[in-house]
Amino acid sequence: MTVSYCIRIKAFLFVLTAALLMYSCSSLPKKEPSLIQTGLASWYGPNFHGKTTSSREVYNMYDMTAAHRTLPFGTYVMVTNMDNGKSVKVKINDRGPFVEGRIIDLSYAAAQVLDAVGPGVIPVKIEILADESPPKSSQQYAVQVGSFTNKENARSLQKNLKKAFKEVYVSTFQTPTQTFYRVRIRATDRDDAESITRRLHKGGRVAFIVEEF
Repeated sequence: MTVSYCIRIKAFLFVLTAALLMYSCSSLPKKEPSLIQTGLASWYGPNFHGKTTSSREVYNMYDMTAAHRTLPFGTYVMVTNMDNGKSVKVKINDRGPFVEGRIIDLSYAAAQVLDAVGPGVIPVKIEILADESPPKSSQQYAVQVGSFTNKENARSLQKNLKKAFKEVYVSTFQTPTQTFYRVRIRATDRDDAESITRRLHKGGRVAFIVEEF
């Protein structure tokens, strides 16, 4: 066997191997975004009963609801206790929990179904029920830069911010005793909101991300 013939054989094998690899890679199914999360669940009850949630709904500890950090309000999820296999369907209407490792905060009623009241914290699997939930794209964000009881102060800040940001507006919030004028910058999505917040922080302003309704 000549040297040139061996070289041709090796070249053919190299090309064949590369072609097979390309075919196998192109044939792999595309990975779909995960609708399942795993982590720890806690619960909250009497101390919050009757108070307003982040979605502006009144928290009722006997409703099947829960708090989640990022899922859109109105999202339904199936929560399964990984210790005993018990499951419950809840609606996300609040924000939290803000404790490392925890992914959902259940209402008292939901915690009862999962036998989580005694332990306090349990390992869970969360499955997002996409057919019953609003699309994530429906979530709207803004960045709040100030809140005033004096309307003119709010308008003054709005005018100042418009030099650097286009979508600056004043949102009113009424309590039983007074009205608050909140100066906000509308964002296109969560990433845009985070970018605006960073810009404001660099400029020495106090700002935080809020969800619009």
